[in-house]
Amino acid sequence: MPASSADWRRYAAPAAFLLAVTIAVVLVRSGLRQDATTPTASVATAVTTTKTPRFWTVKAGDTFGVIAQKTGVPVATIEKLNPKASSTTLFIGERIRLR
Repeated sequence: MPASSADWRRYAAPAAFLLAVTIAVVLVRSGLRQDATTPTASVATAVTTTKTPRFWTVKAGDTFGVIAQKTGVPVATIEKLNPKASSTTLFIGERIRLR
């Protein structure tokens, strides 16, 4: 049976979906790499040698755990100081109280 010119259409939607997912994964991973390039030792040194900031402005990929790791403030303290905020529903640009 010869292939008709419309056969390619049944593959167009799945191919477009896979392309979109691939692009999204690449963009997310590239954003995470920027945070991953900072050595943990230098972050710990910076936290111990400087005063903890009063507020934290949420960036892409931030959760309470990430913020706690970067600032040295325990997650329980962040949760206690921000009762209306949830680690899973943080918004970019939102200010989180740390002390």
